[in-house]
Amino acid sequence: MRGFYIGRFQPYHDGHHQMVEEIVPEVDELVLGIGSAGHSHTRHNPFAAGERVMMVTKAVAEFDLTTYVVPIEDLDRNAVWASHVRSMSPAFDVAYSNNPLVIQLFKEAEVEVRQSPMFNRDVLEGSELRDRMIEGDEWRHLVPEPVIGVIEEIGGIGRIQRVSETDANG
Repeated sequence: MRGFYIGRFQPYHDGHHQMVEEIVPEVDELVLGIGSAGHSHTRHNPFAAGERVMMVTKAVAEFDLTTYVVPIEDLDRNAVWASHVRSMSPAFDVAYSNNPLVIQLFKEAEVEVRQSPMFNRDVLEGSELRDRMIEGDEWRHLVPEPVIGVIEEIGGIGRIQRVSETDANG
């Protein structure tokens, strides 16, 4: 059985990693969809799709499971989103998500959706990690070790700090 799990992974963090850990025993292969693949270099989406592919690929290498990491560009037509995802991904039997919109769209497309508990959601949330990076606060303990290496390799902290600045006067 092949599962599908989509996220923006801005960045891939321990909450995502714990979700993958929950999925691994249930599937033979896992497709990880990099959502909003066309967005990068903003406060909300600082990392490019290829950088996120590196983060995810290196982080999930510890699992004894065949994985496919696939960039999925946004499609601003929710009614056809699930078929768009299927067209960009290897075939899958079950989708994993806790996002209410993703769950609804897959269910309408008759895709089985499984949820898992949220893990330390008050801290393990992309916006919290990005805010910590911008403010120079500690964030490394909230992501798998390989993700730290990718962020350092690409100069990710400097980038998110620069793109979060404003040139507004006052």
